[in-house]
Order: sequence, then C-alpha cells, then structure tokens
Amino acid sequence: MAPMKFYYFPMSPPCRGALLTIRNLKLDIELINVNLREKEQLKEDYLKVNPVHSVPTLDDDGFILWESRAISQYLVSAKAPGSPLYPADPKKRAVVDARLYLDAYLQASARIIFYSIHTLGQKTISHDKKVRFYQLLESMETILEGQEYVAGNEVTLADLALLASISTFIYAGVPMSKYKNILAWYKRCENLPGYQENDQVAKAYGDFLKNLLGITGTWDDVLEA
Repeated sequence: MAPMKFYYFPMSPPCRGALLTIRNLKLDIELINVNLREKEQLKEDYLKVNPVHSVPTLDDDGFILWESRAISQYLVSAKAPGSPLYPADPKKRAVVDARLYLDAYLQASARIIFYSIHTLGQKTISHDKKVRFYQLLESMETILEGQEYVAGNEVTLADLALLASISTFIYAGVPMSKYKNILAWYKRCENLPGYQENDQVAKAYGDFLKNLLGITGTWDDVLEA
C-alpha cells in the first residue's frame, strides 16, 4: 500500500497541528506542499483532490479528508487506536474535543486579525478583535490552572493543535507575558516530536506578520483602529 499523502501549507497553523499528530504517531506519509501564496490550491490537479480547495487534506489510499482536527482524530482512530492522544474513554475524549473547539475558536479569531494584516495591508489592529481574542486566551489560561496539559495531565490531540496555534501567536507578537499557565504549558511541550519543526515555521510566519506591521516587539506597539 502506498503511503498516505498529506497536502499542506507549512505556515498554516491548522496544517502544522495535523502535522504534529503525524509526527507524534510516527506515521509513514508523503508531504505535499500546496503553496497558498501562489494559489496552488486553485489548480486543477488539487481541485480534483479537494474541491473546496482548503488545506490540509489527507489522502489515505483514496479516502480523502480535509479539516485539520478531523484529520488528527481520524489518524489516531484508524492508525493508532487506543493512543492516549485521543482516549477511547468517552468522557476523556469529550474533554479533548472541547479543547479542540477552543483551538478552532482561537484560530478563527486570529485569522480575522492576520487576514487584515497580510491581505488587507492594515497597520492597525481593531480593539474589538483583540478583546475577543484575549478572552479566548484567558479561557485557556484558566483551563490550565492546576493541570499540565489542556485536557488533563497527559498530552492529547488538543495540545498538538494548540501548540501550533500558540507558537504562531507568540512569534507574531501577541503579548503573552501575563499568561503564566500557557507559557509553562508551552515549555512542557518542548520535548514533543515535531516541536522544533513546528517552532521554526511558526517563527518564520510570525516574523512575516511582524514585518508587515512594522514592529519588533508585541501588539502593544501597534496602534488600535
């Protein structure tokens, strides 16, 4: 059987979240870079794979799946059943799912801000957009109080998804110093497979966004709209 194919754009946090799952499960997979900046997601060959032209996309011997968190859930269920990354116990799994939703909300909130920077060319960040984003970070900070990882005291898919997100936020200039629990959790994640790979790309993307904003520090240096 041919190895699975994983279509992705490395700078995309959701893509990196699914890639961290692949690395932690040590799966044999072919990585295919779909360069969104060159609009490769709109090319005919890719549209045959994924007609909604999103990344990431998984091709497992003809089974096609997109949406990063669904891909991660599928990979554990199909390739590593019983893995603590996605526990079989329904209550523990429900908590993991809930934290994956938190990551989805964070990503949606951040995407609005990032889009205004890299596509619309804005040099300011709306106060209202930042308030909602910071509220979600506060939720994560509260969740981590008294526990090592976001769904308890073991690493799960939720940690991998959020690691891709939080690393991007840190390097993009989000002021994170007050989120002590998040920073301690981030430090604990350093030994996870794929951490360095994710970190390098998150830094490149973060530097790209900060350069567009014209800052070297944090969003506190950016005027509010």
